[in-house]
Amino acid sequence: MQYILKQAILISCLLTVSAFNTGSSRMFGMSTTLNMALSQDELKKLVGYKAVDDYVRSGMVVGLGTGSTAAFAVERVGQKLKSGELTNIIAIPTSERTKEQALSLGIPLVTLNEKSRLDVSIDGADDVDLDLNLVKGGGGALLREKMVEIVSDKFICIVDETKLSKKLGPKFPLPVEITPFCYEHTRRVIESLPSLKGAKAVLRYGNISNNKKDGDNIAVTDNGNYIVDLFFDEPLADVAAAAKELKNTVGVVDHGIFSGFTTAVIVAGKDGIRVAGEGGEKPWW
Repeated sequence: MQYILKQAILISCLLTVSAFNTGSSRMFGMSTTLNMALSQDELKKLVGYKAVDDYVRSGMVVGLGTGSTAAFAVERVGQKLKSGELTNIIAIPTSERTKEQALSLGIPLVTLNEKSRLDVSIDGADDVDLDLNLVKGGGGALLREKMVEIVSDKFICIVDETKLSKKLGPKFPLPVEITPFCYEHTRRVIESLPSLKGAKAVLRYGNISNNKKDGDNIAVTDNGNYIVDLFFDEPLADVAAAAKELKNTVGVVDHGIFSGFTTAVIVAGKDGIRVAGEGGEKPWW
């Protein structure tokens, strides 16, 4: 009975969310009581579906993100293509996992080699600050995500409220993709960067899709590279400086700071669904 009630609440919330468009800056129609009945995955589903309903239109080229939240957006695109609500959609996946999911749903795919400009990309994040800077790469796909999302006319970030921070740093480690060649050297160089003072760079082992050491082998990205996760005790003092120093480090392929190209962040939490950025509010957290 409890399961049936929760599913009814979720369906009701999804219908309510779909009734609003991106031009609204008000909160969306779920009460605190209803949210308490929803799991984190159900909240992720709400924002994933809302992003597709609000931003994806027939004829678009769409970037498909990677991770547990982005998977719901991919699911929604597949549903709407199957029902005929969307037509002539072409999508670009940001990982092999997303590619497999999209193909299973019948979503037509291309790569950046065929389409170098996208209408919209939808993806999750591991941490979001008050300037809508993001930390991404917890799932190990940061390079492909950044390549796709930076050439999108709109980049929509979808998160639950546990991912919101005043500043980046302590809440979630910052992933950095590096070349396998002399990886220990590169790890030490990263730790020595002035903008990252105090950070501990830890090589990722086991499953590439999380930063937990759940195996004995070094984790390998879809691109054949390694990842070091930077753990901080204090917030990053200068996000732009950290991004620049990391990018300029020989041996670093790219990093998980996504700064300057987030159009809007759709957030699900105890107060309902709220939007920060274009078409929404100023960041409130």
